[in-house]
Amino acid sequence: MLPEAKLDVLLARHAALEAELLGQVPTDAYVRATRELAELSPVVEAVKAYRATLAEIADTEALLADPATDADMRAMAEQEREALDERREQLEQNIRIALLPKDAMDERNVVLEIRAGTGGDEASLFAGDLFRMYERFAALQGWKVEVASVSEGTVGGFKEIIAEVQGRGAYAKLKFESGTHRVQRVPDTETQGRIHTSAATVAVLPQVEDVDVEV
Repeated sequence: MLPEAKLDVLLARHAALEAELLGQVPTDAYVRATRELAELSPVVEAVKAYRATLAEIADTEALLADPATDADMRAMAEQEREALDERREQLEQNIRIALLPKDAMDERNVVLEIRAGTGGDEASLFAGDLFRMYERFAALQGWKVEVASVSEGTVGGFKEIIAEVQGRGAYAKLKFESGTHRVQRVPDTETQGRIHTSAATVAVLPQVEDVDVEV
């Protein structure tokens, strides 16, 4: 279960910021408040959805516990309870991630490096699929993606591709993607329908600020 007291504090802080912005606020305070409000809004919406789901679960459990509930209604309630449990678990996970302590680098742009691993041509195709996935995700976030260097595979995809992802919170949302990614599938390069395992490595690095160095 999530810490309800901490969720109450988040909701209260969100409401206080909304009330603050309705009054006469100095420019610097307005910028600070709107920025904090933008950061809190997604998690607050998740908290509200989470609590609404808990209420629906309680109603469903009451229906299941009622001996007067007929068999058809009970079966429907059991199916609904399973769906509600899945929704609750997903919302809990989203909120836990949002409540993690902020990294000083979270707001930085990202240098994204994807390299094909084991799997030959299929690994290059998989690396291409990964890059397109991140590219579409970036577009949904309103971020900009600029390719810095690329080495294409012999049948498509990439042996290696390095790109810069520019946008607020890019590192916060992408940093956990670093590591080795694997896929098992029948590749386009396979003529006999066999399943292949391919891998690609992803590195997500926060972009550092330019520093003048005297030698």
